Amino acid sequence: MAPDYSSSPMPRLTFITGGVLVAVGVIAYIVTEFSSWTALIPAIVGAVLLLSGAVALKSLMAGIHIALLVALLGAIAQLHPIFGNLMGDGDNTAAGVTALITFLVLVVYLILGVRSFLAARRWKKTNA
Repeated sequence: MAPDYSSSPMPRLTFITGGVLVAVGVIAYIVTEFSSWTALIPAIVGAVLLLSGAVALKSLMAGIHIALLVALLGAIAQLHPIFGNLMGDGDNTAAGVTALITFLVLVVYLILGVRSFLAARRWKKTNA
């Protein structure tokens, strides 16, 4: 009998995280007066997370693994604009703020995702 993972909060959390990032990207694009498409990078990452959440509804492990990989790569990619603005190399504070928000949202998602995987592993061991 296959284990029941339908009670996992991760697909819902993936949708929430993706929605937040889409909103961050769209708001950043509007605030910067549509000056650069790079303001939409959080929205692009969010859209991929939304798609991963949809995959997770059919195949939980595959969808969440994809989402966590996207979140890890997205968080790493935000380090350059964050540190660039902190070191004074960047002149765009909107980009720095957007990168910081995106980084924080993705890191929180990653932490919750890893905790979910650890809990599932413990659950599997006790119910095997």
